[in-house]
Amino acid sequence: MQSSASKKRSKFELLLWGIAFPGFGQLLSGSYIKGILLVLLEIIINVQAHFNRIIILSFNGNIHEAVTQANYDWLLFYPCVYFFAIWDAFKDGSGPERPFMFLPFVFSAYLVTVGVFFSKSFTIHGVLLGPVWLPMLCLPIGLAIGFTIRAFCLLSQHKKT
Repeated sequence: MQSSASKKRSKFELLLWGIAFPGFGQLLSGSYIKGILLVLLEIIINVQAHFNRIIILSFNGNIHEAVTQANYDWLLFYPCVYFFAIWDAFKDGSGPERPFMFLPFVFSAYLVTVGVFFSKSFTIHGVLLGPVWLPMLCLPIGLAIGFTIRAFCLLSQHKKT
């Protein structure tokens, strides 16, 4: 009988736990030091950026207050730590290797960070989206760019063989 730490978990399971909370995928796969470090980074960045407060404010429609409450110096770190933690958990899961699979995660981190940059002032039809909604809207763009570049890399790699 395998212990839960030695049991090889699927990429999908680790991906979902990584999305739920950075570091959880690493803890489940037995990478305890990395998992604890990522959990601590998540907590520190979250608290310093006032992220939970701005999420609550944004979900309640108080976007201007969310912008005021956000500590952008810390909030800008969040997307890279978050997407790195998700990718790292995913790559350590069981299942077939997926070349260039880091690209959708990397471009998601880039584009969500760009969303944070512009979240103080970017509007759509006069509506300020703020530090939660604008970065979330940037995520599908980052995923699309990452998957597109990955497809080109795979095609190029296939042509070479």
